[in-house]
Amino acid sequence: MDDIVKQAIAKWPNVPDCYGWLGLDARGQWWLRDEAVQARGSFPAERGTLLRHDGLIAFIHRNYEPDAQGRWFFQNGPQRVYVELEAAPLVWRLEAGGPPVAHTGLDAGAVRECLVDEAGRVYLACAAGLGLVHSLDVGAVAQDIERGRWQPREVQSSDLPAAYGFVPSPAARQAQAGAQ
Repeated sequence: MDDIVKQAIAKWPNVPDCYGWLGLDARGQWWLRDEAVQARGSFPAERGTLLRHDGLIAFIHRNYEPDAQGRWFFQNGPQRVYVELEAAPLVWRLEAGGPPVAHTGLDAGAVRECLVDEAGRVYLACAAGLGLVHSLDVGAVAQDIERGRWQPREVQSSDLPAAYGFVPSPAARQAQAGAQ
């Protein structure tokens, strides 16, 4: 986390959390979701505006992490912005034989499992967390599987959040908590 962000948290410790305003798609792209987009529907059906500003994206990447409940967020100064996830909290990029690297630049660490869901999407459970393999890198994963680097296990995508400890929609969870 950036030092300036830590300083902002210390200066303004009671800023309310933000839900529903930021989404991460299956290709590691960030989507800004204003009130009008949120009113039209949930992510990813209603994506919003694709972020293209390199500096802002780099800032999000440096300040993106999970909380103790498995909700991934971007710490935007003193405000925690919870992220809506299309598939997984991380999107892995890789070349055949190379180590996975997250869309944020985070090194994956050791790959613990290779998973394939009902739609044929490939995930890697790594020391850094669960991530979906970017669609452009599925060929590299296939080569690694053929070489015996990983043995894929079939899974249901709906089982992944509970099994790997992440919350796909913090906004939906927050709305449920508020309704009780």
